[in-house]
Amino acid sequence: MKLVDPVRLGRSSAPSRVLFGPHETNLGRERDISDRHVAYYAARAAGGAGVLVTEIASAHDSDWPYERAPLASRCGPGWAAVAEACRPHGTVVLAGLGHSGSQGSSAFSQRVLWAPSRVADVASREMPMELEQDEIDSLVAGFAAASREAVRSGLHGVELNAGQFSLLRQFLSGLTNQRGDGYGTDRTRLLREVLAAVREAVGDGVLGLRLSCDELAPWAGITPEAAAGIVESIREDVDYLAVVRGSAMGTSATRPDLHTEPGFNIDLCRAIRESAAGAPVVLQGSVVDPGQAQRALDDGVADLVEMTRAQIADPDVVAKTRSGTPARPCVLCNQKCQVRDNRNPIITCIVNPSAGHEPDEIPISMEVGSRISMEIGDLSSMEIGSRVSTGVGDPSSVGVRSRSGVRGGSEPVLVVGGGPAGLEAARVLASRGRAVTLVEREEQLGGMVRRAAEVAGRGRVWQAIEWLEAEVRRLGVEVRLGVEAGPAELAGREVVVATGSVPGPWGFKVEGGAVLDVVEALSADVSAGPVVVHDPVGDHVGVGVAELLAARGVESAIVTQDQVVGTQLALTGDLADANARLQRAGVALEKRSLLREVHPDHVVLEDVHTAETRERPAAVVVHCGHRLPDETLEGTRIGDCVAPRTIHEAILEGRRAAGGLR
Repeated sequence: MKLVDPVRLGRSSAPSRVLFGPHETNLGRERDISDRHVAYYAARAAGGAGVLVTEIASAHDSDWPYERAPLASRCGPGWAAVAEACRPHGTVVLAGLGHSGSQGSSAFSQRVLWAPSRVADVASREMPMELEQDEIDSLVAGFAAASREAVRSGLHGVELNAGQFSLLRQFLSGLTNQRGDGYGTDRTRLLREVLAAVREAVGDGVLGLRLSCDELAPWAGITPEAAAGIVESIREDVDYLAVVRGSAMGTSATRPDLHTEPGFNIDLCRAIRESAAGAPVVLQGSVVDPGQAQRALDDGVADLVEMTRAQIADPDVVAKTRSGTPARPCVLCNQKCQVRDNRNPIITCIVNPSAGHEPDEIPISMEVGSRISMEIGDLSSMEIGSRVSTGVGDPSSVGVRSRSGVRGGSEPVLVVGGGPAGLEAARVLASRGRAVTLVEREEQLGGMVRRAAEVAGRGRVWQAIEWLEAEVRRLGVEVRLGVEAGPAELAGREVVVATGSVPGPWGFKVEGGAVLDVVEALSADVSAGPVVVHDPVGDHVGVGVAELLAARGVESAIVTQDQVVGTQLALTGDLADANARLQRAGVALEKRSLLREVHPDHVVLEDVHTAETRERPAAVVVHCGHRLPDETLEGTRIGDCVAPRTIHEAILEGRRAAGGLR
């Protein structure tokens, strides 16, 4: 069976074996499925997704896990719109349904959390209430009502969540179910009751189940062996089973970042499929490569493959697989697609800023001399005049900066800088028929991403550059390496400047000793310690450099003013794992500390609370602080030479600049 072949689920036929799984998006309008959802899902259906599961909606109003979490009783019109938008593509569209239980939030509902037993959640530490029979009956009825509404709205059926953030999983697990009644002596009882009620509600519609088959807590949680027994008890009641892992004990396990190898659930899925006895099984687990997905099918691991993040990065993964065209890669960084936090960010992707913004016009702010047309998806719909700033749903309208003005025309465009911003600008310009020359002072493209890929565990980010380089060469961009462009070369030309950044201020006294900017450190042979990594930012850079040095056998320490090392990694789900890696590697963690002085053989640190100072041995200091823009050239500046930020902003501004140069 081929990944792009149709597959039958119940009485429905899906056009491919690729599933676009349920995930938080923050695209909702209050607790409704919005028009933003509709455009988002329609793009993936048009790209070939065989099965599409909408964002999990709370099946009962006692559950309000995050501010824009859909509520099933309000989703009917939105589900109907999604069904209508996806129908021309043949995609099997299912409503994700669940209840977060004790892993939810009382901040929005101001109601007590529901749970099988009085066991405080390990993350929030909040004590839930233990459900009694009336609440259980209401919960089962809520799942049935939500399922009826889904099929009434035109969806093919539903997928129930008994995986991460799930009350149904909490009833299945000894970690959270300590009841003495029938729901405790038979922990599958509630799940079976819900499945029976939902089957009656959907009739011949599709009924899928997302099941945690390994809570990674073998002392009391669901183990693969226990999951096999659960599957045997319910396999006749479902049309497919999506195999996942994780629990409240390790929320990042379900959707880890790029430090975890893709396909991490392959062995688990293979074992569970044997217990499924013919019920179709879905492989989940950071599968982003169609080749790996096909191998999983060939090896009998699964019948379908979930490729959610791959389809966020490129909605057309399936269509491109059919045609043999390389898809835009997902680098598994979690930087823009992991959105379950209190900022309520809209889902998007560092390599595909269109994701999540399909209905919107690109926010833009630049001086222009003519009317321009562009849209975030195909850069084709927005008319703007002089000094326009607009952006629906995205406050980051400033980014592209022009000093000389930008005009439309047919003359060749010069792009200075071959990092992600310059490459994206060149790619989009060339795709629109413009002649483009790209010059890069180094002998290799990639800019700061080349350095970022050298940091421990982040090699996958280089795939974004490989794809961009292949695209600009395919589109006929003239690429000139080892060329330093000066003001003379820019005179009289249409120019996009993407020259990147320069080292920023240190913020500490240097009384001798070796201090290296992080870029210098990655280029140098730092093989002797002790080394102190100064990390005032708290993202992946400082942590990765410390890991890299430790892997070389260099005695190292990392200094941060924060309570934990790498505090920004909480946003990508890597905070706990990163700290564990550092400790296993023997890196000293100097927390709540400011670097004040550097001397030939030591540094002086200051406690952020008490202002007490202490010395630490150091032969080399690696500074991983903020950098500053390189402002040496005039033109339409984008990316780090406006303000050093991430790959996402660089690619987004490259796309904006290309639209402005139409």
